[in-house]
Order: sequence, then structure tokens, then C-alpha cells
Amino acid sequence: MPDLLGEDDKPPPPPDGPGLFGDALFGGAASPVSAAPPQAGPEAIAYRVLARKYRPATLDDLIGQDATVRILRSAFALNRIAHAFMLTGVRGVGKTTTARIIARALNCIGPDGNGGPTADPCGVCANCTAILADRHPDVVEMDAASRTGVDDVREIIEATRFRPMQARTKVFIIDEVHMLSRNAFNALLKTLEEPPPHVKFIFATTEIRKVPVTVLSRCQRFDLRRIPVALLAAHFDKVARAEGVEAEPEAVAAIARAADGSVRDGLSLLDQAIAQGDGGPVTAAQVADMLGVADRGQIFDLMEAVLEGRAADALALTDRANELGVDLGVLLGDLLELTHTLSRLKTAPALRTSQELAELERGRGAALADRIGIPVLGRAWQMLLKGTAEIEAAPDRRAAAEMILIRLCYVADLPPPGELVRRLQSQPTPAQAASQPAGPAPGPGGARAAAGGGAALAVAAVPDAAPVLAGFRDVVALAAAQREAVLHGHLLHSVHLVRWAPPVIELRPEPDAPRDLAQRLASLLQTTTGTRWTIVLSAEAGQQTLARQGLDADAARRQTASEHPMVKAILATFPGARIEAVRDPLVDDYGLPSDRATSIPLGEPDMPDFVPLEAEE
Repeated sequence: MPDLLGEDDKPPPPPDGPGLFGDALFGGAASPVSAAPPQAGPEAIAYRVLARKYRPATLDDLIGQDATVRILRSAFALNRIAHAFMLTGVRGVGKTTTARIIARALNCIGPDGNGGPTADPCGVCANCTAILADRHPDVVEMDAASRTGVDDVREIIEATRFRPMQARTKVFIIDEVHMLSRNAFNALLKTLEEPPPHVKFIFATTEIRKVPVTVLSRCQRFDLRRIPVALLAAHFDKVARAEGVEAEPEAVAAIARAADGSVRDGLSLLDQAIAQGDGGPVTAAQVADMLGVADRGQIFDLMEAVLEGRAADALALTDRANELGVDLGVLLGDLLELTHTLSRLKTAPALRTSQELAELERGRGAALADRIGIPVLGRAWQMLLKGTAEIEAAPDRRAAAEMILIRLCYVADLPPPGELVRRLQSQPTPAQAASQPAGPAPGPGGARAAAGGGAALAVAAVPDAAPVLAGFRDVVALAAAQREAVLHGHLLHSVHLVRWAPPVIELRPEPDAPRDLAQRLASLLQTTTGTRWTIVLSAEAGQQTLARQGLDADAARRQTASEHPMVKAILATFPGARIEAVRDPLVDDYGLPSDRATSIPLGEPDMPDFVPLEAEE
């Protein structure tokens, strides 16, 4: 048989003697490994982590970056490809991956070798395979975190002078570009503004604010978004099934939440969870143990215990989490996140059927949100937010966390300041209580108070009387008193009163008002007054919104104040002084004259005239 191998292709001759490290490395006669040559099967291939194995190879593989993909596809279709790209976003969202896809798209020549730039590189031509393997001579990647100086940039500038050796376009990918020094940026500016036609720059950064505006203005910027939790969970579930691994939905959801919008971080966690499962299914308990966090159901249990004031149960749940190795600072962070989720469910009911939230949040979270008011959630948010900072400064993290939870338990049923004021105002003064005749012991709704000498004094409980609604302003104030913050805001800013004829109210809503405003208002009035009200929507102009009336009244008060002789004298004496605010005790919360203003005779001032007579001159 003729020798078909060239000189360079022939295998090297066997060694004449033992090698430098003995015969074993060369498979000599005395070598114990000579009888077992290296296998070329799957077991000899190094394991590739999921983050590398499932790295996107095309634009269609990118998840959660629809805007970027759409713009890039349009640019390639119209042949309007920028000479410099700036990719920004948090870690793991696909900045470097997108840069490599663009590099392949610019240099793909197709399977037949005659293709041009395309948004869908073939992946099989010489350029595509070389770029995929990170060994293409015309695609240069530089890490600006380790090469920050001006000399490194000068090497790139010098390389731009030469045409590509193999590809159509020479591509320079600079990662973490914000780490370049100021001199390095300045050296790059001229080349970046007018690069040779065969050169493209692709920059990636996590700190876009640190990139000079002179560089940003020369690049086409793409903001790669954090990947939503629902999309991450679906992607991780797909990867797990591709790996032949069964994963519980709650386990995948926990990994997606821990990934914080990063695909790479999430795949690394999924890799770790699969390894921990020892070939079995990935469970939520295993993931919680791996992440050092409490089970999601336990977070709900703890939230319910805190909001119901059950301090003993809250501490028992904390002890259990601490035994499992859960960091209590992370535990409070989970409570903070749940507080935000409950607030969203409270103010945006459409989320209850959205796939954006997990089933536990949509079911148990919605039920819990119905039992809690926005003021309570807002107070819990403030205390937890402050508590997470306290834990970091405390000498004992566990003690600090428990004190925060105890504090939350004891203020859970504390009414807001406005409700406290109303309660105090509704209680009789001591003089009123003393003037009431003594009577029999009060029933379940009453109270007994001991007076001097041991005599008992009965104080009748004040029943919840129906509110008196003398005008539309009282209706708006009622919505605020009933803690209907969203309804109160729309009544204040988005409706015009056309006719007030209780129990009929005719209103003209603004376009931004919700469609169910009339139903919600009628329901509130019927619940609080015991009377059925009719809300009529009209197309007539009606009055200005209550908010606009208040602004107009405030402007009028400012104008009146500015015409006062003493104010004029002050403004003239102190140049630059201005009227900051006009406080009138006779106006209500909406800046309009209250009922008390009508009881003051015309011409009677509400304060003494302290202006000297000579100020009039």
C-alpha cells in the first residue's frame, strides 16, 4: 500500500529510551499504562458546565432581549450595521455572548462559502466554527479589567491598520470597557469615530455610568435587560429536561429568584443543584438547603405570624430556620421581598392571574393580601428595610433579627396616626365623662373606669355612626378615611363633579380613570352609609377636579399674600426672598375653604393686625 502520509503527517518514531519522567508517560514496555491506552469515549471528554454548554449561538437563542434582537435583525436586513456597539447590563445577561453572535453574523460566509453578513449565521462555515471555538485570528477579545493602560489600546489601534487575515471584518470585543483608564479612552476616540471599513468594535460593560460620554456618543448602545423570573424558570426547566433531570417547579422557581435576572448565575446554581441531587430529582428542599434560604412556605408562615402578632410562633420559625443554617439577614430579605409582592397584589389585582408570579404567590399570596391593608404593609416595609441595615451592624445577627421580628409583631395591629387621632377625637373628655349620669354596668361594648374613692363610673361606648356627607369633598375624604388610597387618588385628580344630588352623584371621569371607578365608589358609599347610591357618568364639563381647585385656591392665596404691605416690604428689603407657602387655618386638607370659614363674620380677621400704620405709606 502506498504511503499516503506526508512527512509532517507521519507519526513520530518511538523513543529510544526512557523519557524524562520515566517510561510510564510514553507507554514503554515496562509501563503499567501501556496496556490501557487513553479512551476516546465520552468518559474521556471534560465536563462542560451548563452555562457554557447552553450558551446561545444565535439571536433566536437569546431570551428576554427582544428589543435588542429586533434592532439587530433590522440592521442586518437593511445593511445599516454600526461600526461600534456598546452592550450594557448586569452580569450574566448575555453581553459577551451577544458580542460573539454579532462577530459571527458579520463574518459568516454560509455553507457554500458565498454568503454575506446575516443575522442568522450558519454555524458551519470556517469563520463560524472558528469564532465559536474562540480561535479566530480576526476576532480579538480583550479584558479591560486586566489590560487597562494606553499601551494596550495602542496595540488595538495598530492592529486596525491591517486588513483581516481570514474573515470579512476584523472585530475587537473589549469586555468591562469601563475599566480602561482615561488616557486609554482618549487614545481610542479618534479610531472609534472613524474606523477603517473592515473594523468593528463591540464593547461590553456592567458600569455604563463610568464610560465617558465621548465614547458613548460614538457607539450604538444596547441595554440588555434583567431576565424576568418567570422566563428564567421556564428556561431552567427546559435545560433540566434536556439534561434528563427532573426538577420540582418550586425548586426551579427558587433558583430563578436567586439568579437575580442573570442566566449564567442561574445555570451555575442549577448545575450545583443537579450535582447535589446525586442523579435524583431536584427538590425545593434541596435547593433551599443549598442556597441557605428558608423554604418559601416557611416565609409565608413567618409573615402571617408577624402580621397577626404571634411573637412566639415567629421566634419558633426563626429557630427552625437557624437550625437549618439559614442566614437570618437573608430571611429578613425574603420577608422584605414578600412584603413587596403582597403590596403589588394589593394594588394590581391583575397579577393574581399573571404567570409572572409563582403559584404560591398567586394563591396564598393573594389570600394574604386580601387580609392586610396598604398602611400595614408600608409600615412593615419600612421596619424591615431599616432592620436589614441594623443586622449588618449588630454584633449578634440572630439577636438583631429576633428583635426586629418581635418589634414587628407588637406593632402589627397598631393603627396609623390618622386613625389614632380619630379615635382620640371620638372619645369624651374627662369633663364630659364626669357629667354623664351613673348607670348600670355596661354591656360587652362598654367600659368601666374607676373614679376616686372606689366609685365606679360607666362610660358608654361610642357607636360607629354613619358619616355625614354634605358635599363631594366629604365623599373624597371618606375614601381616604377608609384607606382606599387608589380610589381616593382618582377621585382627587381624575373626576369632575357635574351634579351633587344625594344619593345620586353625576361625575365626568378623565380618560385615565379606571373603568370600575363608579362601581367601587358606589360600593364604598353603600358600605359606609347603609344607603344605596347611584353614580352617573356624564359627558358634561362639570367642575374642575378637586386637586385643580386646591391648586387654584393656593395660587389665589399666594397672590393675596404678595399684595400685603408687610410682605411687599420684606420682599423689597431681602432680594431673592420668595413666598414659600401660605398657611391658612380655615382651609381643609384639599386647600379649599372649610365649613369653619363660613362661621366667621365677614371683615373679622383671623389674626391681629400687627402691621404698623407707617407701612401703608
